Order: sequence, then structure tokens, then C-alpha cells
Amino acid sequence: MNRIIKIVLIDILKNKIILAYTLILALLSWSAFGLEDNSSKGLLTILNVILFTVPLVSILFATIYLYNSSEFIELLLSQPIKRKKIWLSLFLGLSFSMIVAFIVGAGIPLLLNAPDNIGVMMLIIGCLISIVFVALAFLSSIITRDKSKGIGIAILTWLYFALLFDGMVLFLLFQFSEYPIEKAMVGITAFSPIDLARIQILLQLDQSAMMGYTGAIFKDFFGTSIGLFVSFLLLCLWIVIPFSVSMFKFRNKDL
Repeated sequence: MNRIIKIVLIDILKNKIILAYTLILALLSWSAFGLEDNSSKGLLTILNVILFTVPLVSILFATIYLYNSSEFIELLLSQPIKRKKIWLSLFLGLSFSMIVAFIVGAGIPLLLNAPDNIGVMMLIIGCLISIVFVALAFLSSIITRDKSKGIGIAILTWLYFALLFDGMVLFLLFQFSEYPIEKAMVGITAFSPIDLARIQILLQLDQSAMMGYTGAIFKDFFGTSIGLFVSFLLLCLWIVIPFSVSMFKFRNKDL
């Protein structure tokens, strides 16, 4: 198992796409802190990178990599290795590589320019978001053997969480504006890992005032130690559940 992880990790870290992704993250991060007068504005710029660029690259690269590695996976299946170990090794290798790329590209500038709780929180959230969308990529790739369909599912998944989910939440807020549904919004955010990440970082930046009364509700819940624990638990569930479903399908799929 460790040998498979090592092979996958070395193969991905030498990939030109990952090297370009790391370089782009570094350029965006260093320029965000270099061009702004204070670190808060730079952090908001990096927040957008974490919420949009990191999920997109993670889910697309992992999906394409799995489809391109189909022959390698079939070779491993011909060996006396359990399917569970093969799938878990691929997941860990891809997750570690995306985390390394994020830490080198965005993590180092974050820790050097914001060496406080906010910088550490953004680093942790960025790593978790990377793993979440790698897990969703595994689910997308195992649903269908058609590469184009799998990539399409991955893109639609990213579009849903990055754009469509917020539109649906705004629609609900407008439709039920006469009712006190702000507390219900706390529960609805559990259905989007990107929203969970956004709320946690905005609360650490003390930007909840920009979110109005709903922001106050979020601050009352997610701003507490219990709320922080629950949000991290929900993000971990967004890793465990999609990957567990993909694992079940992989173990029972006729390749």
C-alpha cells in the first residue's frame, strides 16, 4: 500500500499541470500580499482562490488522472492486492499531492504574511477543501466509464457547489423573507463544503457584519468552539461519505 502511494505521489508531483498549479497559486498569493496595503485585503483575495480555484483544479485533475490511470489500475487489480487498498492508496496519493501543491503555492505566503489564527485557519481549510473535491472526483470517475461523462459530472459538481448552491440559498431567502428562516440557513450550509469553508474564514476575518442578520446567526453558532468543531466534522464527512460510496462501487464494479 505504501509503495502504491509513493508511486502515485511521485508521478503526480512531477506532472506539469500540478507544477503549473503550484506556480499559479504562488503568484496569486505573493501578488495579493504584495499589492495590497494590509494583509486583510490579501487574505480576502486568497479566500476567493481557496473557494473557487482550489476545488476546480482538485476535482478536475483527480478525475482526469483516474481515467488516464485505468491501465495502471487494471495492472494492480491483476496482482494479489485487495481492491480496498488500491483505491485507498490512489486516494491518499492524490490527496497528498494536492495538499503539497497548495501548501507550497499558497500556504507558505499565508504563514509568512499572516502568521496568526487566520492564516493557520485558511491553510487548514484549503487542505480540507482539496481533499473534499478529490473525494468527489473519485465518486465522479467511478459512476461512469465514459471519460467525457465523468469529466462533465466533475465540472457540474463544481458549478453546483461554487455557484448554483448560493443561488438556491438566495432564492429561498427571497421567497421566505417574511419568515424567520435565518437559523435554518445554518443547517442548509451543511450541504455545501464551500459554504462551510467560506463562513469559517469570514468569521475569523470578522467579516460577518457584511452578512447582515444571517451573519450574526452564523457567528453565534460557528463562532463558538462547538460550532467550529461541528463545521470541521461536516467537512470531514464531505470527505468520508463520497469516498466511501466510491469505494463501495469500486469493490463491486466489474472492470
